[in-house]
Amino acid sequence: MAAMDLFGRRWALRILWELRAGPLGARALLARCAGLSSSVLYQRLRELTSSGIIAPSADGYELTRLGTALAHALRPLDEWAITWAQTQEQNDQNPVEA
Repeated sequence: MAAMDLFGRRWALRILWELRAGPLGARALLARCAGLSSSVLYQRLRELTSSGIIAPSADGYELTRLGTALAHALRPLDEWAITWAQTQEQNDQNPVEA
C-alpha cells in the first residue's frame, strides 16, 4: 500500500508522466503542470527521489530504472483513459433520450 499512498498524492503521477520522455528541470515541470505550486513540486520530487523512482541528473530529474518500469506500466492506463474520454465525448454528442 505504500506505493498507492505515494502515487495517490496530488501531482505524483503527473510528474512521473512528464518525465517519461526524458529528464526535465523543475521549471519545465512547473510549465507542463499548470496549477502545480513550486512547494508541492519540490515535495513530490523529494518523495519520488527517496523512493528510488526518480533521480537528480545534469538536466534536472529523470526516471530511474524502477521509474521507467513504472512509466511502462502506466501506458495501458493512458490508453484506457483515451478510450474512456472518447466514449464520454460521443455520449455528450449523442445523448440518450429519456
